[in-house]
Amino acid sequence: MNRFDVITIFPEMFDALADHGITRRALDEKAFELKTWDPRDFTTDNYRRVDDRPYGGGPGMVMLPDPLQASIDAARKRQVEAGVEAPVVVLMSPQGERLDEGLVKELASQPGLVIIAGRYEGLDERLVKESVDREVSIGDYVTSGGELPAMVLIDCIVRKLPGVLNDSESAVQDSFSDGLLDWPHYTRPEEWKGSKVPDVLLSGNHAAIARWRRKQALGRTWDRRRELLDESKLSREDRQLLEEYRREQQAAQQQQ
Repeated sequence: MNRFDVITIFPEMFDALADHGITRRALDEKAFELKTWDPRDFTTDNYRRVDDRPYGGGPGMVMLPDPLQASIDAARKRQVEAGVEAPVVVLMSPQGERLDEGLVKELASQPGLVIIAGRYEGLDERLVKESVDREVSIGDYVTSGGELPAMVLIDCIVRKLPGVLNDSESAVQDSFSDGLLDWPHYTRPEEWKGSKVPDVLLSGNHAAIARWRRKQALGRTWDRRRELLDESKLSREDRQLLEEYRREQQAAQQQQ
């Protein structure tokens, strides 16, 4: 079982994971465990203060180190008592390493994560250096706090856990699982608003379908996220499929 302890001043936001969808089912089936810790519960003043003005001036507030450190210590202690030898402390931060499929797989291999969902202008840097093992970003933009990024991280990891997805192939075939974007998907009806499902998908020829899907995944990645595609590392067959896709697209454009 993977264990997630999340440090957040808005623990109720994580009801979205506990009460809905794949993560709710996985939680019910004990594929993972989720506990939240509110730093306000570790304050010592009457106002339960977890932030203060930054030294040096400037806008916004900075999260105080003491309540956060106490939260981290409590979360680590709980995980160690549950059998996690060395919980990894992850801070969701725009300054962190970019979350991608490789990082998701790496973190999914960890039995216990303590995830800090920061707020305000950030955390006292001394706490980051003292207690944070990894900083992770979900993209080059800023959210109002670390709760949504933390939920994204947990959702991505839970999908990788054995038995979570009904179809064992789903996680394998997701976008980015092999470095490519996903191929196009179709369902009933066979014709919708004058547009038909590609004939190959109705053929029952599994080899031809697999070939078409691979070609579309390569082509879609080349069209939309070309930086993901290192053509020098493609197999001979993949290069042929990509070239075939390009010719087909060029021909379609000429017919328009």
